[in-house]
Amino acid sequence: MNEIGILAKIEQQLEQLSPAEQKVAAYLLRHAELIPTMTTKELARAADTSEASVVRFCKAIGIGSFPGLKLALARELAMADMNINDFSIIDKPNAPYELFMKVTYVNKAAIEATTTTLDKRELEKAAEAMIKAKKMVFYGVGGSAVAAVDASYKFTKLGYMAATSPDFHTMLPLVAHLQEGDVFVAISTSGRTKDVLEIARFAKKQQATVIAITKLDPSSPLYKEADIRLALPDVEQDHRIGSMASRMVQLNVIDALYLITFHRVGSRVIERFHQTREEVVRLRR
Repeated sequence: MNEIGILAKIEQQLEQLSPAEQKVAAYLLRHAELIPTMTTKELARAADTSEASVVRFCKAIGIGSFPGLKLALARELAMADMNINDFSIIDKPNAPYELFMKVTYVNKAAIEATTTTLDKRELEKAAEAMIKAKKMVFYGVGGSAVAAVDASYKFTKLGYMAATSPDFHTMLPLVAHLQEGDVFVAISTSGRTKDVLEIARFAKKQQATVIAITKLDPSSPLYKEADIRLALPDVEQDHRIGSMASRMVQLNVIDALYLITFHRVGSRVIERFHQTREEVVRLRR
């Protein structure tokens, strides 16, 4: 039997709470995504009650402290659909700063949720393959193209022949020159994007190692066909107003791969980093 969630528990116990505690509960149920970033004083002010009432509320619902409540709530919301990225957002009364806080929380929660989906062994395999590669090609379309561009830029700084292109036909010759031991990184939230799949299959024909950065979905074609799977949490609907949390988790994985690689090869390229920095400073003058 599944354990009851903290939000459902609060709703069930609502009538048993004191009037002051009900104010806290009402605000929390309306703005659950904001609570993990708030202090006791901020919640008390927002709910029009006292800090003591916030503390009593936490104890009343079976959680000993406000930090404990924030942690429990963060865990519950991490995988929840926060509905900030669907078309219903236009029907909700939200001030600009409230939307900023919601976006901030959702992005943060999505990154934290990645720790529950990313397999440590797959990450190590991906890092090893990238360290040994001579050439790397990254590919993503739409919002995922941002992660591909960022990755190609970062790994070029490490001395790798790293490339990407938003154009499918430009990707074909890039991948045609891959060989065994080289790496192709396919970035697709759904794992079903046709262009990414076709290029990934072409990379496999060239005997390159295919690394997929995609949501945890063993039924998706990309997940099935990749040699290495860096699985991400399912943080957004497929039909959305734009890539937000999904893009952030992709960039987070790219940053981790870059740092892991730099940790291994940085001593060999540090002089190039300094030379590049000197040129940047010179060109600013």
